Amino acid sequence: MAAAANTDLIAARLFRLSIGVFFVGGFLSSLISLFVPRMTLVYGLDYARALLVQLAFHLSYLLFALPIGMTIIRIGYMRSAVVGLTIMTLSCGLFLWSHGLHSYALLLFSLLSLSAGITFLQIAANTVVAVVGGAGGAASRLNLLQAFNSVGTVAAPLVGAAFILKSPTAARHAALMDIAPPFLFAICVLATLALAFLLHRNLLAPVGSAQPAGVRMDWTTLLADRRLVAGALAIFAYTGAEVAIGALLVNYLVQPQIFGIGSVAAARLVSLYWAGAMIGRLCGAFAMRRLSPAIMLMGAAVGAALLTLLAATVQGIGAGLALLAVGLCNSIMYPTIYVLALPADPRLATPGATLLCMAVVGGAIVPLLTGMLADQLGLAASLALPAGCYLGVAAFARRCRGSGF
Repeated sequence: MAAAANTDLIAARLFRLSIGVFFVGGFLSSLISLFVPRMTLVYGLDYARALLVQLAFHLSYLLFALPIGMTIIRIGYMRSAVVGLTIMTLSCGLFLWSHGLHSYALLLFSLLSLSAGITFLQIAANTVVAVVGGAGGAASRLNLLQAFNSVGTVAAPLVGAAFILKSPTAARHAALMDIAPPFLFAICVLATLALAFLLHRNLLAPVGSAQPAGVRMDWTTLLADRRLVAGALAIFAYTGAEVAIGALLVNYLVQPQIFGIGSVAAARLVSLYWAGAMIGRLCGAFAMRRLSPAIMLMGAAVGAALLTLLAATVQGIGAGLALLAVGLCNSIMYPTIYVLALPADPRLATPGATLLCMAVVGGAIVPLLTGMLADQLGLAASLALPAGCYLGVAAFARRCRGSGF
């Protein structure tokens, strides 16, 4: 009884520490998305070249997930969080410096580095929250933490739009200060969290989760797990669709046939897209105590596909509202797919999480393909690709519901 109570206290403390991690991760992801409309509307780049921002930001999930996963196995979850937060802190500083130098190549490199730090947190934080505290409430806990992630994604466009989407200043020092305030805030939060996790680096030792025993990257076993592989494909599709829509939403809303408003006002409206995800995750965290996660996931994915197709085929305020409403459908997708796909064997949790994290590279590939379609066919028509991705997520949920794996 005492051991169970101790485990509950550790899980509660871990949850409180994780709130800040999920918040700042969402804040930075949403802030970086604003650089796509900055590149198109302020600097005049085409969609494909502007979406290199998302390519650089999400490519590290494929490039670095495997060595990062092996590092987490070696040094444990809490120390891995310290490493990830430190990398993110330094990368934000490098991002500001590259912007001050007007170096697009260095800016893209800093995004790749920032994403590497986030990859540490994606694998370590998501997995440890799912493992510590019992599997029964894992989906609910992750959805609740993802709600704090959504608080960050809502705050970023509200705070950052006025800095990132205003006309650039010619002087290098002034140009740096144009975008600096939201990133300086992120640096302070990241540094504080890194210190907090460092002070709690031995938190999980009593429950034996700091360094999972007997864990190795057994690709034969992982790839033989059909549910895990299908879940990785679902995360690829979901992440790609969410990032593509989030990155192009400002460009979509400013069109005369949609809302016809300025870029800063449109960027602030994007907060509604992320607010939908926040509200949905809060509601989903409690609803999943009574409803099947697979059924909820299938309904959300079908709803997202229909709303995206509506935005692709009609015009006017209704079309803009439909695309903003996709955020509500996105709300429960990532944490629910993650929990449904993660292997039940604790020894396969971190390797499985590594594979799932690698699938987040969909956020690099699908937006770039969507941008290429937008350049060729128009922005509205390009939304058919994210809609198809959501149908793929619905197919995964249907298989889980019917125990088709």
